[in-house]
Amino acid sequence: MLSLLFVLAFAAGCAISIQAAVNAQLAAGFGGNVFGAAFYSFATGAIALGIIATAQGGLAAALSAIPSQPTWKLVGGLLGASAIFSTVLLAPKIGLANLLILVIAGQLVTSLLIDNFGLLNSAVRPLTAIKFVGALLVVSGALITLFGERMAAWASHLT
Repeated sequence: MLSLLFVLAFAAGCAISIQAAVNAQLAAGFGGNVFGAAFYSFATGAIALGIIATAQGGLAAALSAIPSQPTWKLVGGLLGASAIFSTVLLAPKIGLANLLILVIAGQLVTSLLIDNFGLLNSAVRPLTAIKFVGALLVVSGALITLFGERMAAWASHLT
């Protein structure tokens, strides 16, 4: 079962990459309107989730619970919309690989902090030496992806 969850998580990562590329092209098709493309992307996703939640019978109950939630729990949609907008804006400017390696590094560092300290009412999952080394490798990989060509050129001038 855990293996299937890992595969689904990997597939979600693949979908994020494809979504960023598709949305960047959609913005170009919208005459460069990154807000329009981000809105369309977010709106179609919201409609699809609304249909699924309604079919599952839980949408009305979820919506009726909104007023009783603290404000910090309700900002997820704004964060998601900001993330979608950022990918639409940045993919054509810095490239998909650069964008996503920075997104992944940011997600990893933030998630380790959330897990380690139990932030946002999450379960505490301590930062172990192995997790730290893994994160260090990912962040190092991000730096190499972003600046490797320059580092190699600089190193070649030293010899």
